[in-house]
Amino acid sequence: MMLSFIALGFSACKKDQSLAVLDPAKISASSLSASTNSLVLEKANQDQNAITFTYSKANFGFEAGATYSIQFAVKGTNFSSPIEAPLDANATTLSYKVIDFNALMLKLNLPFDQASNVEARVKAFLSSKVDVVYSTPVELSVKPYPLIDFIYVPGDYQGWNISAADSLMSPTGNGIYSGVIDFTPSSTLQFLLTPKKAWDHKFSDGGSGKLLPEGPNNLQAPTADPYKITADLNNLTIAFEKYSFGIIGDATPTGWGSDTNMNYNNGTRTWSITLNLIGGKDIKFRLNDDWGTNYGGSNGTISLNGANITIPSDGTYKVSFSEVDMTYSVVKQ
Repeated sequence: MMLSFIALGFSACKKDQSLAVLDPAKISASSLSASTNSLVLEKANQDQNAITFTYSKANFGFEAGATYSIQFAVKGTNFSSPIEAPLDANATTLSYKVIDFNALMLKLNLPFDQASNVEARVKAFLSSKVDVVYSTPVELSVKPYPLIDFIYVPGDYQGWNISAADSLMSPTGNGIYSGVIDFTPSSTLQFLLTPKKAWDHKFSDGGSGKLLPEGPNNLQAPTADPYKITADLNNLTIAFEKYSFGIIGDATPTGWGSDTNMNYNNGTRTWSITLNLIGGKDIKFRLNDDWGTNYGGSNGTISLNGANITIPSDGTYKVSFSEVDMTYSVVKQ
């Protein structure tokens, strides 16, 4: 239990009014318990109850209107970057459905293929000038499931057609979205972000890398190139990174001299291209026409700076690869 204290004075008309003083000997933190300590969260059960926390008020030695919240953090991080949710000071329990607790856990960036150790604790404080009092942490084992979410990118590059707008993806539904948008030279490079394929709500330019909800000014790409856009709706920020993969090699029409740009699918997070290739020759994948980041491989698996990929015979091929799964395919059409 972590405690700290200072004397608290309350203003009054009479000079002799007594002061309420924090006595460390009388301070005790909240208690916290959980209905279960092991959770395997599944989408099929998303509307069911996942967990119920039971907690008590902290005792500061006198009647105090404390503010309460529950914090979650990966075990071993000492709550250095916790996820925090408010608690009702007049209640003693807090329950989460599977879908809500899963979304909370995804903000901790937990893996999907195994359980992770998470700690929860109650935070109580009297004012911004007084250090907080924490309960003893409760340890949980949690295995979440992926919760994919999208926002959309209508813009001049695609004729402001909201129904056909490309998307940015948040693989875990944690409010951070990314994707690659190819801004054409003929466009004004202006666009907006919308939570749905509708004009009801939008995020626009807040200046200096900031997003402004319902603002008057359109966002704008730096240049007419493909960009990886990362939009953080938690902190209302946006970042641009020039980002384009191409296929290169003596199996391609342009040889090892230049790349042929591939197309990116934000839904599947894969790059692909269909083109004529020469049998017995090789290809690789390069980022931004530069050897600083290049992928090769064998048997459908790619790796950074991997081996050249040999094309079996002359023909038209659809070539695809994924940085997410570290896989590639070369399929004759």
